[in-house]
Amino acid sequence: MNKRTFIKTGASLAGLTALGSACQTTRHTPKHTPVPKLQSRIKLGVSSYSYWHFRDPKTSIETVIDKSAALGVEGVDILHRQMDSEDIPYLQKLKRHAFINGIDLIALSIHQDFVDPDPAVRKEHIQHTLKCIDLAHEMGIPCIRLNSGRWNTISSFDDLMAARGLEPILPGHTEKDGFDWCIDSIEACLKHAERQGVILALENHWGLTRTPEGLLRILNAIDSPWLGALLDTGNFLENPYEKLEQIASRAVFVQAKTYEGGGEWYTLDLDYNRIAGILNGVQYRGYVSLEFEGKAPADEGVAKGISTLRAAFS
Repeated sequence: MNKRTFIKTGASLAGLTALGSACQTTRHTPKHTPVPKLQSRIKLGVSSYSYWHFRDPKTSIETVIDKSAALGVEGVDILHRQMDSEDIPYLQKLKRHAFINGIDLIALSIHQDFVDPDPAVRKEHIQHTLKCIDLAHEMGIPCIRLNSGRWNTISSFDDLMAARGLEPILPGHTEKDGFDWCIDSIEACLKHAERQGVILALENHWGLTRTPEGLLRILNAIDSPWLGALLDTGNFLENPYEKLEQIASRAVFVQAKTYEGGGEWYTLDLDYNRIAGILNGVQYRGYVSLEFEGKAPADEGVAKGISTLRAAFS
């Protein structure tokens, strides 16, 4: 080998050695993969109440399932008072009908009232709640809607709505009495809810939970993963966005009201893009169930409501 050939060969070997070292370094140096931020995965549902505002003829739950499947939503939120029966064969029929139509049964919205000075009356409402937990479990429903209850010093619901949900405290009692009754009653239901795998979702409704402060007072008094908030977009009549922000982080379920044709009792012009932003800000990833509460024909109102929610939550 002459001198020139030796120099060329040496340079080539040095280059290969350097390349091999670089490849080896690249191969063994771990790459940092940033953890993606969790994104909202909102699924849409329809409350069966959207098709029946407590006026005859009553729309069957099976019909609501069919209509919801045709709209392409994922779930149906069943109003307990709209059910035709509480017998096991009926419950299993609903579960089967939902499954074969690709629909999840996502909530059972019940009525009960824990704000009563009579322990016997409160016990009746506790027993009713326990029974509804069993109904939900039988249908594979993971959540029931609770009300706190109200003072009932305004007997007519129409009159209560005319008063914007405000009513006097029952004479001879205090606000604290009402909250204590409600908290004790919910606590009496929680062990059974946990046993059956059913979350209790307390709605910002009329009565004690008309304000975010009232709702949070109850939630903060009870330490249980089986109790959360049901955020209803249409039940804060003044400053709704500010109030929804206060309870959004506690939400386990959302009911979204729309009012096509004007509301049954009132109409709110809700900005669902803004509400979607509030829920996204707390990384809510559950269901949003449409509660159509307008005077337009239900098929029209529900379809437009779902279109509105899709545009906002997509």
